[in-house]
Amino acid sequence: MIETTAAPFPTLRLRPWLGIVAAASAAIATWMALVWAPTDAVQGDVYRVIYVHVPAAWLAYLAFFIVFLASVGWLWTRRPWFDALAVSSAEVGVLFTGVFIVAGSIWAKPTWGVWWTWDPRLVTTTVMFAMYLGYLLLRSLSTDFTRRATRAAVLGVIAVVDIPIVHLSVLWMNSLHQLPTVARIGAGPALDASMGMTLGISVVAFTLVYFALLIERMDIERRRQAALLG
Repeated sequence: MIETTAAPFPTLRLRPWLGIVAAASAAIATWMALVWAPTDAVQGDVYRVIYVHVPAAWLAYLAFFIVFLASVGWLWTRRPWFDALAVSSAEVGVLFTGVFIVAGSIWAKPTWGVWWTWDPRLVTTTVMFAMYLGYLLLRSLSTDFTRRATRAAVLGVIAVVDIPIVHLSVLWMNSLHQLPTVARIGAGPALDASMGMTLGISVVAFTLVYFALLIERMDIERRRQAALLG
């Protein structure tokens, strides 16, 4: 049975504070990335793109994994809250994937000499980007709420398969992309301590921004559901 009313989002009191904390942490991370972190001995200052590229990748993975969990939740319970979570996380995830791709291209130009190449990491990331754009487009093909949510949920469950493919593509295939420098199996991070700290703060800041955006987008979606379901 489908809920016919949308309950207020449970974190309304948290929203203003989360936005403030997210903005403050983003400002701190920006200062650390541009000023505090040292210049790389090999790549120079261009490596600083890592403080956007890696956190954006992490948030893309997280956002789409939440789409998967929310899709399972909808298929299991038929509660509109799960559908609202899925579409909201998908939209924010597409945003971060776009940032992931653009930041990678900016980094690739001075290091590889090209903005784009058919590298396995780039190709699989672009496929992931296209899959979740397709997820969002699929939702516009039906005005029936249940049918739309169910079709989207099925795709949300299937599409999650691409996340490990993207992440492990540099290990599975012949790739120009550098190997993992933080989460390395059998070895410690290949980063200077101050660089690693800056990257960690950047990941935290991006994560807070993700949740701030997610909460705002879910509130909008729940209001839409209330108007649609009556």
